[in-house]
Amino acid sequence: MTAVASPCIGVCRLDEQAGWCVGCLRTREEIARWRDADEAERRRILAAVLQRRAALAAQRRDPAAP
Repeated sequence: MTAVASPCIGVCRLDEQAGWCVGCLRTREEIARWRDADEAERRRILAAVLQRRAALAAQRRDPAAP
């Protein structure tokens, strides 16, 4: 079984307004939990990252969206 890889891309800067890293889109808490998280928790974190990425992509397509 393959371990869940970190989404970190080396662009480590927190966007205080959004509440997550501008590189990997994880929150400060998710970043802190990652090292000790089991595979299921890592998958939950990655699912949240994917939702954030999709929301950001939708905002770029429609800047008037909330």
